[in-house]
Amino acid sequence: QVQLVESGGGLVQPGGSLRLSCAASGRISSFNTMGWYRQAPGLERELVARITVFGATKYADSVKGRFTISKDNAQNTVYLQMNSLNPEDTAVYFCKANIVRTSGTTLEYWGQGTQVTVSS
Repeated sequence: QVQLVESGGGLVQPGGSLRLSCAASGRISSFNTMGWYRQAPGLERELVARITVFGATKYADSVKGRFTISKDNAQNTVYLQMNSLNPEDTAVYFCKANIVRTSGTTLEYWGQGTQVTVSS
């Protein structure tokens, strides 16, 4: 059993910052990639940022220069530092991880989502 536990969402004013965390726990050997997706009402879920176990990153164009993804391999945890937030960043943010389980199999997991609201 593998679980992803997200934290750090909330309400913030435009121009503010938030830091999201996603910790993977359970029968984990390591991970290949971990990342963040978001889904706003009426829109499709989209990639925000992802990072590989080796540190390679990919960002959506809309967040480049404002968001930074980082990781702690030992803790199987990924972070998303979000700066200069604007109302268009309002969405439910989901963590997604490609996990190598102790059994040797690789599966994708999703977190339950955390709400980020940017509003004055």
